[in-house]
Amino acid sequence: MKLFIDSADPAEIRQALRLGVAEGVTTNPTLIMKTGVKDLDARIREIAGLVSGPVNAEVTSTTVAGIVEEGKRFAALGKNVHVKIPLNQEGLEACHALSQEGIPCTMTLVFSPGQAMLAAAAGAAWICPFVGRLDDISFDGSAALRSIAAIYEADPAVRTRILAASVRSPVHVMEAALAGAHAATLPMSVVKQMMQHPLTDRGIAQFLEDARKTTR
Repeated sequence: MKLFIDSADPAEIRQALRLGVAEGVTTNPTLIMKTGVKDLDARIREIAGLVSGPVNAEVTSTTVAGIVEEGKRFAALGKNVHVKIPLNQEGLEACHALSQEGIPCTMTLVFSPGQAMLAAAAGAAWICPFVGRLDDISFDGSAALRSIAAIYEADPAVRTRILAASVRSPVHVMEAALAGAHAATLPMSVVKQMMQHPLTDRGIAQFLEDARKTTR
């Protein structure tokens, strides 16, 4: 399973690249604004230049025509830019129109296998099932991932890939991989949690202590 970084901060993305965990990037207007940047397009272009994998730029338009126009603008910012579109009727229509023109789309705010089937039919390159938000309302996000993966695998014609989102912990990452997600997008806080383990820290401390006792 590939690991994407959920960030709009170039410094954070560079750190993730050094760790090898930025095979793609997911952004949204909120993440971009939190970095203090006003020029959305400039930041997307900058991020697209940092990574070779997909850079997901989320639209804010709510009409089909508006989403398509915004999506074409985003696609012109970099060859690896994917248009990230919320899954509703307007989003599905816009995704289908953009995909027909060869512009890759990622359908976000996916919460059910039915939505995932519609996204695949519309030609989405990726979907983002929100695992954490399902768990928040006492639904099993990992079970939804497993169902989506099974439905996609059963149909050889489906090319849509699964990008697990709303990932809150290392457990979510593990469960996404076991459920069959093709990738998961992680905030840097979860990446840091994944690299830490008390037994690793204890082992390093013991090795260093033993090393100090040796003669040179």
